Amino acid sequence: MKRSIRVAIMGAVTALSLLGGIGAADAGITVLKDSNFASPTFTHSHPFAKAHIVLQVSQDSPARWGLVLSNAQNLMNYFGQEEVQIVIVAFGPGLKMYLANSPVAEKIASLDAEGVEFDACDNTYKAMTKELGHPPKLVSQAVIVPGGIVRIMQLEQHGFDYVKP
Repeated sequence: MKRSIRVAIMGAVTALSLLGGIGAADAGITVLKDSNFASPTFTHSHPFAKAHIVLQVSQDSPARWGLVLSNAQNLMNYFGQEEVQIVIVAFGPGLKMYLANSPVAEKIASLDAEGVEFDACDNTYKAMTKELGHPPKLVSQAVIVPGGIVRIMQLEQHGFDYVKP
């Protein structure tokens, strides 16, 4: 999908989320309506990236979260911000990393500003909503995707290297 179309779609989805038009409004941006396994979309454009990495977060462990975020920073330091595209996918207990009150929320915001994408599993989000009795508040950088494992599979099929720290 061309960048201008993708940006327009993401902007419209974000606006709908802010206006309450999409169920996962408390979760930040969502790509549920625009999800197409054959054509992944991203929140950050990396047209010159030579390396593409997807990092998995599936554990409820602040130490593991710190390791994942350090890995992302180290990859950017090595390749250069414009030369690497990094997507961090959280699902299962790992989705707690994206809670607004997470101990790594500030680092997530910092890495997002440098171009790292933070994808959140909708299946886990729905399960957490049911368990809590209300939608959990996620960091604004979280992008809701149909499924964490599906997103990882999609990215691998599109040339991303997979890492589970």
